[in-house]
Amino acid sequence: MARKIGSRYTAHQILGRGSAGTVWLGEGPEGPVAIKLLREDLASDQELVSRFVQERTALLGLEHPHVVSVRDLVVDGNDLALVMDLVRGTDLRTRLDRERRLAPEAAVAVVADVADGLAAAHAAGVVHRDVKPENVLLDMQGPLGPGGSHPALLTDFGVAKLIDTPRRTRATKIIGTPDYLAPEIVEGLPPRAAVDIYALATVLYELLAGFTPFGGGHPGAVLRRHVTETVVPLPGIPDELWQLLVQCLAKAPASRLRASELSARLRELLPMLAGMAPLDVDEPDAGHEEDAPEEAPASSEPSGEPVRRRGAVPLVPGAKPADSNRDTHTSMRVPAPDELAGGARGTARAPRAAGAPRPGSARNRATARRRRIAVGAGAVALVAAIGVGSWLATGGDEDGTAPDDTRNSAPAAP
Repeated sequence: MARKIGSRYTAHQILGRGSAGTVWLGEGPEGPVAIKLLREDLASDQELVSRFVQERTALLGLEHPHVVSVRDLVVDGNDLALVMDLVRGTDLRTRLDRERRLAPEAAVAVVADVADGLAAAHAAGVVHRDVKPENVLLDMQGPLGPGGSHPALLTDFGVAKLIDTPRRTRATKIIGTPDYLAPEIVEGLPPRAAVDIYALATVLYELLAGFTPFGGGHPGAVLRRHVTETVVPLPGIPDELWQLLVQCLAKAPASRLRASELSARLRELLPMLAGMAPLDVDEPDAGHEEDAPEEAPASSEPSGEPVRRRGAVPLVPGAKPADSNRDTHTSMRVPAPDELAGGARGTARAPRAAGAPRPGSARNRATARRRRIAVGAGAVALVAAIGVGSWLATGGDEDGTAPDDTRNSAPAAP
């Protein structure tokens, strides 16, 4: 059913749904457009509407071949919408879901395009803050690039910043998608351009490996890994590419490359990646329930199967994979320093015996606590048994109570 968006645009059909709103195929004075209609609760927030208007100039002025341009911002009654260029293609998440991982040459070409778009945005003072495969569109009508890659464009500029109003999140909340959040955001620092580099390096790792370096399990565990763990090497890629990834996934923002530097370095590596097949790497263990808080169950699909450690962690039960933008954008509490320090340290997913819990994890601590309880209960039972045995040997109490009447007086071992 068609609906009017402001006085100039008509939305015809839904293209996809995300956490912030719904994307429609629309029509405007200059032809087809994509219209991102924000949720009604966001549109009713006067503080957000005010910020929406303030961001208008910056967003409308962001023009680049690898950025989905914002043509207009509409505030009309309960409607709050971004009108954007229509890209004829699909998003990177859909391609990943279909192919699992890309050949290194194609993966690097896609990320280099996105880095070019980020360089233009950062030069204009705009930080994206939610770089992830769902927000990278592939133009299927554009010329093919290295490795048969389609031109990549970054979309949803400004959405994270619009949602992240002080009244909505305050200083104790995080806005973003857990798998791609830079450590400094987890620690409560303001987002700068370097957070986009960290997120984009995470995307590159995911394109190569088929899973993100710190993802999987409960979102709180994902946040902790960003701060406490180092990235696991990917076998089979040139050392120059690996060192580039490590630098852009550095915990310290100042150690990461700028977007323009990242793009240039990636394009320099393209010749050595020509013809390389997608990596053949082992998928991490499913679930990682040991990293979930004890009061929260391990993340799982509606079917009850554990979530494999691939891509972003779905935070909305029953989210449909067919959605072009899975609902992973969230507001979370900033973990306290002791919570961040309490997790596993060292290399993420370091080799360990099959079925053994990760050191320092919630499962490890719970197992140790159960062992202590069992040992304690066993000791109590042993002492009680010794006492009962001694009593049986003497024939019972002085008041003549039969020994069988006391069989429930000692705690049973679990």
